[in-house]
Amino acid sequence: MRDIKIAPSILSADFSQLSNEIRLVDNLGADWIHFDVMDGNFVPNISFGSTILRAIRPLSKKTMDAHLMVANPDMWIEEFANAGANYITIHAETTNHLDRSLSLIKNAGCKAGIALTP
Repeated sequence: MRDIKIAPSILSADFSQLSNEIRLVDNLGADWIHFDVMDGNFVPNISFGSTILRAIRPLSKKTMDAHLMVANPDMWIEEFANAGANYITIHAETTNHLDRSLSLIKNAGCKAGIALTP
């Protein structure tokens, strides 16, 4: 039996009501809050940065999961950790030294994840 976690992405939130949306996710029983961070380089879309995570961190005690879909994740790891991420997930193909990138995440006090693009 697997331990399933519900982690809605704030990318689908109404940003004009972001604090209310975060509270709603909390009240409806989600386990985590997921951040799809896109830089316009690794993926064609642009979403948001650590400023949003930092702003909503005081609104929820939920686990914050930052999924960095960015071309150079190493330069963003510390910033997202300092903003309040509990998990940071990077794409294996975005770094030349995956082991070093994962160590950066762990040394920043977060749990590390690897995303694979099929």
